[in-house]
Amino acid sequence: MRAAFIDARQTLVVREVDTPEPGPDQVRVRIDYVGICGSDLHYYFEGANGAYVVREPLIPGHEVSGRIDRDPSGRWPAGTPVTVHPATFGDPAPSLPDAPHLWPNGAYLGSASTWPHTQGGLAEHLVVDRAMVRVLPGSLPVRRAVLAEPLAVALHALSRAGEVSGARVLVTGSGPIGLLAVAAAIDAGAGSVTATDVLPGPLARASALGADRVVDVSAETLDAGSYDVVLECSGVAASISAALAAVRPRGVVVQVGMVPDEARPVNLAPFISKEVTFVGTFRFAEEIDAAVDLLDRRPEIEQVITHVLPADDAEGAFAVARDSERSGKVVVAVWPGDTPAAGAQSL
Repeated sequence: MRAAFIDARQTLVVREVDTPEPGPDQVRVRIDYVGICGSDLHYYFEGANGAYVVREPLIPGHEVSGRIDRDPSGRWPAGTPVTVHPATFGDPAPSLPDAPHLWPNGAYLGSASTWPHTQGGLAEHLVVDRAMVRVLPGSLPVRRAVLAEPLAVALHALSRAGEVSGARVLVTGSGPIGLLAVAAAIDAGAGSVTATDVLPGPLARASALGADRVVDVSAETLDAGSYDVVLECSGVAASISAALAAVRPRGVVVQVGMVPDEARPVNLAPFISKEVTFVGTFRFAEEIDAAVDLLDRRPEIEQVITHVLPADDAEGAFAVARDSERSGKVVVAVWPGDTPAAGAQSL
């Protein structure tokens, strides 16, 4: 089979490698679509994602959908449409019984956080543990299902906020995760959803997805103390300060956007004076099941995907994904299935 490897900063090479064989309690998935995430962009453009440096050729990609290619048990016939939970949970932590995604020594597809690296899904085939497979409902297209992993991130972030039904929700940053947070908040019954960004493209996409109001924070200041819940999806220090100012007294701010592991200036005065609850969120546990259901019920969420590029232009896909004015979620078609992109072909 063929697979795309990040060898180093801005070096992506497609190689012929042996097709992996599934072992006991494993299955082989033929990958149709791979979404490009922010961590993939860091690995490609910088050769590292925070502290996790590419030290050996890394196959990126943890947002995948495709079809069963081989199931040695015979439970799932070839062609069964699926998505994949990208996490292998680590050693159980007694203090975190309901948070397996926070257990130590876990792994994630397409990640340099482990050694050897955990290879990802930008390949023609991927072998995964059976427990990681999620069979899709017949009404959910394989292409839309590539959003299951990032939507699960948004759903987990929303769960960290608590009850949002009827709440005034603010989403700061309208990149792909911010857009999916908008969709998740709307589905959860938020009273209103406001989305922010500094570029017109992301704001237009948030509005099309159903945000009640969009705000260009480079030209307009958010009303202080006006939101019950803020989902901060940008990871920018100035945006975190703005989120703490915008939330109401005793409101909740959920930090969704990743930030560098270094000191950054953030104004904590509103956090103190308003007794704000400020919580973190990291990946997800089992919310991918709810994400599959939501994608099936809400086909309009597929508009978050703005580009589907053929696998022979994977480098071009990374370039487009980096341009947040131009693109929302960018997807690589590896083996395009039921909704092929024009000109798409396998790796």
